[in-house]
Amino acid sequence: MAEAVHEMAHEATHDAAHSGKGSAKLIGLLISVLALFLAVSEMLGKSAQTNGLALNIQASDTWNFFQAKTIRQTVLRTTMDKARTEQPADRAALDKQIGAWQATVDRWESEPSTGEGRKELLAKAKKLEHDRDELLSKYHAYEIVSLVLQLGIVLASVSLLSSLAVFAFGSVALGGVGLVLLAGAYFDIHAITALLH
Repeated sequence: MAEAVHEMAHEATHDAAHSGKGSAKLIGLLISVLALFLAVSEMLGKSAQTNGLALNIQASDTWNFFQAKTIRQTVLRTTMDKARTEQPADRAALDKQIGAWQATVDRWESEPSTGEGRKELLAKAKKLEHDRDELLSKYHAYEIVSLVLQLGIVLASVSLLSSLAVFAFGSVALGGVGLVLLAGAYFDIHAITALLH
């Protein structure tokens, strides 16, 4: 087996020596194409990372708003409970005030017109977190794509320096894998992005 690999490497070296400039140009072109897709992968990865971090901030702000509404509701409910235990001189006025407070508590619980009730904030925060997780997942997928393409460039460079075609074939194989993974991450093919995790 080792002799067969040695013989193939010897033939590749012999072919490269005779083809000379032509194979060097092809390998140079291969490096350029891989570098192009590496730049695209890096750009898409940084974009996904930036957008994911922005959504993380929005989700955090939404959860803070949700928590503030919850605290306000708790304070107002406690005030209503305390007022109910007291014996005021004007019970009708107290009942009217408790009714107003209850309307406020109910509005804080759900306010579809503004989307700022606890119910709406909860749904919004969960959606933001889901979108953030999707973008950060894509970012990690693009990072793996970049690694694969960088390894392809390294193998192409070794092929250029050593004149061994086996490295060029390895570079082409890694480049093909990188392009498939890049397409999968870009078009959100869940099977590929799940594979990259």
